[in-house]
Formats: sequence, structure tokens, C-alpha cells
Amino acid sequence: MSRSENTVRIGVVARRLGLSVSRVRQLADAGVIPLERTPGGHRVFDLAEAERALAGRASRQAADAVARFGAPLWERTVALAGLEEHLVWQDVARDLGLDTTTSAGRVLQYAFDEMLNNAIDHSGAATATVRWWKTPDAFAFEVADDGIGVFARLREGLGLPDDLAAIQELTKGKRTTDPVNHTGEGIFFTSKAVDVFQLSSDGIRWTVDNRIGDQSVGGVPRSRGTRVVCVVDPETIRALSDVFARFSEGFVFNKTRPVVKLFATGPGFVSRSEARRLLEGLERFTEVEVDFSGVDEVGQGFVDEVFRVWPSMHPGTRFVPTNMAPLVEFMVRRGLGGEKEGL
Repeated sequence: MSRSENTVRIGVVARRLGLSVSRVRQLADAGVIPLERTPGGHRVFDLAEAERALAGRASRQAADAVARFGAPLWERTVALAGLEEHLVWQDVARDLGLDTTTSAGRVLQYAFDEMLNNAIDHSGAATATVRWWKTPDAFAFEVADDGIGVFARLREGLGLPDDLAAIQELTKGKRTTDPVNHTGEGIFFTSKAVDVFQLSSDGIRWTVDNRIGDQSVGGVPRSRGTRVVCVVDPETIRALSDVFARFSEGFVFNKTRPVVKLFATGPGFVSRSEARRLLEGLERFTEVEVDFSGVDEVGQGFVDEVFRVWPSMHPGTRFVPTNMAPLVEFMVRRGLGGEKEGL
């Protein structure tokens, strides 16, 4: 890395990457993140290079988030009937020495309770297998059952056409097959709170990697039931309260952030029918951040549906487009006659 005016101190890098200063220092000393030193010996970083380095490391580990960890340190098969998820958490925290006063500990407790509760209430399985890993740079857990499968449950319960549509609904939040007893928030907020979230069922895996701000859907060997994996850096500074606050106003979950590329059927062009799938159910929110990351091109019909037709019928919902490529921004401006605020 050549020294330039773009270099920043370690605190700036830590805040951008969502890690503690000590964790960034560890990654830099291990050669994962490039750095230079000032004449006084202080670490300085090129922020863009640091982000690229961490993204490259994350992508190499993204295929199966726990494959690199080897055998689990903690494993138990539990009967789901009448199970109380917090009692399993107490055993895990005690046996692995997890500190629930840290950011990582609070995120892990929330995520584990929510994911095990989903297996108890929704899977229809008799048992689930819980596995935990603990390494110097990661905590991770897996909850796997042999029930109906999360995507099939949503597909059947909500009348969706396929498993991809089920994933699309999960990215929005507030979608559940049991609205009397559940809010549909558990998977949504867990996927935002942990570093890596993977949900696999029916031969499909949905991955949310918050370290690089990306999501993907891919194929995996088909098996019965649902497998969910969560990974958290022990030095994370991502506060659970901040995750809730980002999508809430007061104590009400009223904001969401659908990722447009998960609703596309082609490599770039997004049609009016795809826009309607994106918009399904969003009237439950007062603000929707439409994330165009990874989308290079959109159709006029999509723009018209998202930014003119639908809002005219739902004036209580505000749309905020973000991460637009130049051609996407041009199409949005063109479709709205340059009138959209902030564009």
C-alpha cells in the first residue's frame, strides 16, 4: 500500500467495518488488512483497501459459513415438544463461557433464541440438532431440523409460487404463517444482526453477509428440513439495539430494506412483474429503502411500478432508492422526470 492522503487511523476503519479497534489491529497484524505505519509508529490504513481485503476474506469463507471450523465444540440433539429455548442457551453459555454482556454475546443470545424458537414452533419436526463453534475470530452456531422446511412452510402458508418467492418475503420482514403468535421479525432481525446468516432448505441456501453488505441465493445438496447457521465475530461492535433502531420508529418495526437483485429473473433487467413481487406486502411499512446493489440495469416498467404506480395507491409508504448504478439512476430520473427527492 502506498502512503496517500486517503489514509485513515484505525478507529475510522473499525467504525466502517463494524469491528472493535482491537479486532482490526489483530487482522492488520496478521496481514489480512493492509496497513502502513507513520514515523511515530501508528497504524494507518487506506479505507478502500481495508474494505476490499475484508470482502475478499469473507467471500473465500462464504460457501458454507462453518465448514472451516471443523468439528463443533458443543453438540446436542433436543426434543422440540415443550422445549424452552432459553434453557438450551443457558447450557451453551455456561459450557462455552459466552459473555452475554458484550455486543457479540447479546447478538448471539438473541439470534440463537429466535432460530431455535422457529424450529420449535414452525418446523413440525420432533427433534433438532444444535451445534456450536468457538474460535479466536468467530462464534458460530447451527440449528438443523428434519421438519417441513422453512421455504415450503412459507410457500404453502402464504400461497407463494416457489421457494425463491419465500426467500424474497423473508427479506422484507413481517411475514409469518402464524400471525396470531408470531410477528415475522425473528429471521429478519437475526439476518441483520449477525455477521453471516445462512438459511438452507429444499436444496436452496440464502446467505446474508453483513461484513460485505451483500446477499445471495445458491444451490446446496437437497436434504429434509431446515438448517440455519449464524456467525459472529467476538470483537463485533454491532449493537443489537442499533439493528432494531435502524428499522424501527419508537418501538414499532416500520422500516424495511428489500434487495432488488433477489427479485430479478434476469442478469440485469427488472420487469414490471418483478416489481410487483418486490412490492407485495410493503404497505405494512412507512419507509422502504430499495437497495439496488448488484443491479446494473432496470426496465422502464419496473421504475414506473415502483416509483409512480404503487406509491400513488399507498401514499403512507415512502420509498428511498439507494446504491444505484449510473444507468439505474438515469432510468429512475427519466421515469420520474427528475422530480424524485434526493435523486
